[in-house]
Amino acid sequence: MIRHLLLLALCTPVLALGQQQVMIADALTLNSAPSVRKTHGAEAALQAAGINAEQQALILDFGDREDWPEALRVDTMRRRYEPYIQNYACFRVATFPEDSVVKTIVMVPAKDNIHMPEPMRPLADFYLALPEKALSDVNTGRQRPEISRGPRWKNLAPAKILLPEELYGTYDLARDSAGMEALRGRGMSPAEIDAVVFRSTDRNWPDGIDSFEERQKLLPKFTKYKAFLGARWDDKVLLIIPAEKNRKQPILMRPYVDLYFVYKASAVEVKQKKRK
Repeated sequence: MIRHLLLLALCTPVLALGQQQVMIADALTLNSAPSVRKTHGAEAALQAAGINAEQQALILDFGDREDWPEALRVDTMRRRYEPYIQNYACFRVATFPEDSVVKTIVMVPAKDNIHMPEPMRPLADFYLALPEKALSDVNTGRQRPEISRGPRWKNLAPAKILLPEELYGTYDLARDSAGMEALRGRGMSPAEIDAVVFRSTDRNWPDGIDSFEERQKLLPKFTKYKAFLGARWDDKVLLIIPAEKNRKQPILMRPYVDLYFVYKASAVEVKQKKRK
């Protein structure tokens, strides 16, 4: 009972602060940081902070060390990039006691960290469980982004890429009002749209396809991507490339989070959804 009251007391100020932005002031704490899932009290803290079940699952699933950018995940690289760790834009999600140490679950949003050096730049949001004393408040007034991995695709129509070269690799969806309206018309939430906009441009794709020059060698293999129709507007379509369905792709093409491609509509064949 006492522990539960303490948990509520710690989480309530965090909610009042609107999921405040923080910086990682003590980079060395990452050397021993456990996964969020293995941090005692983390799940209860997320519940107490009002995080819904779907978002809790995302935080636990993407709170492992393997989800960190390479420059954090690899010990030798982390030491090399240690001075830049304080430049990450991070946000509190929940604060809680673990034994005698106050811990905080921190969100590191991909779209807020495109300024980081490339080996440190996350392609998708990830989560850390760190001692509160390792963090410092950043008074920007910015709110924590919504927790989302992107739109659901399992009930969408399958699509096949017929003409790989008709890909818009650097398309800026955020500037296409018709495209953004099409995403909203498909029922995507603002957080899901943010994920789509961020991961629909090549600089946020896997290493082998993240530039025009590198992509040319692999373009013929794009027909092998398992894709689903996310939206259609004007003469364009948005394809969802789920990581789950593309695990056998060549490693330089293989997504570890869902990707999004904007294609010319005539370059894609949309199939009928299978009836259950």
